[in-house]
Amino acid sequence: MSNEEIDNTEVEDLEPEVEITEDPTALLEDARNKADEHWNELLRAKAEMENLRRRQARDLENAHKHALDKFVAELLPIYDSMEFGMNAATGEEASLETVRDGLEMTMKMFLSSISKFGLEQVNPENEAFDPELHQAMAMQEVEGVEPNQVITVAQKGYQFNGRLLRPAMVVVSQ
Repeated sequence: MSNEEIDNTEVEDLEPEVEITEDPTALLEDARNKADEHWNELLRAKAEMENLRRRQARDLENAHKHALDKFVAELLPIYDSMEFGMNAATGEEASLETVRDGLEMTMKMFLSSISKFGLEQVNPENEAFDPELHQAMAMQEVEGVEPNQVITVAQKGYQFNGRLLRPAMVVVSQ
């Protein structure tokens, strides 16, 4: 193809191939109908977005309101056990041993219940002192124990989902 033919082809491609044979009023009416249709689509989309926003706000409010339902339901049997223990302790046949056994069972039930939600007990007895998990209350020299070993746990610590809530209060060997 020569340069002249290429130039002519480009000029031909630029010329409009469609002739306007339709009535301009019909075209205007068609454009108005399409504009109305697009306007209605926009209004429906806005209404749908507003409904979605309201629904999500309601769902979020319900989630906040009912977030602790499972946790509370898990604690109710523990309360029942404590109430049963209190009634048993005030009865005529109450003994220290049965109250102690009931209290131990209730504590085990409590730890089991809260561990389901990610709470872990930090009990560092006879372990190396870890300042990330333990708080030293005092240091003591103890024969036969290496330095920086936990020798007494005054108060157990707790972690919740890997984050320390309360450090264990400990006495450390010197």
